[in-house]
Amino acid sequence: MSKACRVDAHFHQPPADLERFFTTFCFGSVELSGQSFARDAMHPEWGTLRFFPDASPVISMGEGEDLSGARFVASGPTSQTMDYAMPESRFWGIGLLPLGWATFVGEPAHKMANALVDGSVHSTFTHFGKLAESLLDPMLSEEAQLAAIIDYFQNHAPRFGKEDPRIERIHDCLLQPDLPNVQAMADFCGIGGRTLERLCRKAFGFPPKLLLRRQRFMRSLAEYMLDPEASWSDSIDALYYDQSHFVRDSHRFLGMTPGEYAALDHPILSGFMRDRARLRGSPVQTLDKPAG
Repeated sequence: MSKACRVDAHFHQPPADLERFFTTFCFGSVELSGQSFARDAMHPEWGTLRFFPDASPVISMGEGEDLSGARFVASGPTSQTMDYAMPESRFWGIGLLPLGWATFVGEPAHKMANALVDGSVHSTFTHFGKLAESLLDPMLSEEAQLAAIIDYFQNHAPRFGKEDPRIERIHDCLLQPDLPNVQAMADFCGIGGRTLERLCRKAFGFPPKLLLRRQRFMRSLAEYMLDPEASWSDSIDALYYDQSHFVRDSHRFLGMTPGEYAALDHPILSGFMRDRARLRGSPVQTLDKPAG
């Protein structure tokens, strides 16, 4: 971590009745010395709700316009980097597992894939307004805000339809390290190809082929980020044919080569991943188990 940037993050495990819906409830703070922003490039992840009570970041994704001035930032599942310019601020991050997205967001995930919006005004997220009031109140303590998150999702949040057990089955399948293709995925899940395609787009945001490719890449990226002394070749997933295969995926998901990404300063991400791996058991959202 840069000496000019200190990031402190507290990862709170959701209670047992909510853990199938969420990755973590994360409270953090960014302290800066001698600079206005901490800059980082966030890797692909599941849908997330982020709240900034003190100052809002400037965020960009792909070729879209920068999002600035939003203190409630909502994003759908992503398959590319999200570039942050983070001012000194506190923040809350609520990671939505695919079942959590289907249950609490309601909008089909593929319609929000790689989308970044101001959640206070976007129609898909305005029903989180009661939660936003609590998490954007700078006078409330971390403990009070955590209690507000749990109370909101247990007692107040609208739920969209019955839970579909096939979503967790697909999610569990994505965590298997040795599924080489979509047919193997369909066989593992016991779901027909067309149904698998439809459910993946609706709850996960992307077709199954891209999801498998993203998981393979994220396993490799996470291993390298946790051990930067290792070479990329030592971190490559066993399902890659060769290093050039991995480099193509790096361009697809990061927009750059592995070496270029490794050369970037990661003042926010590197500390997050280490703490997350220690406390949660997985360094990134996309490697979290569907039931905690």
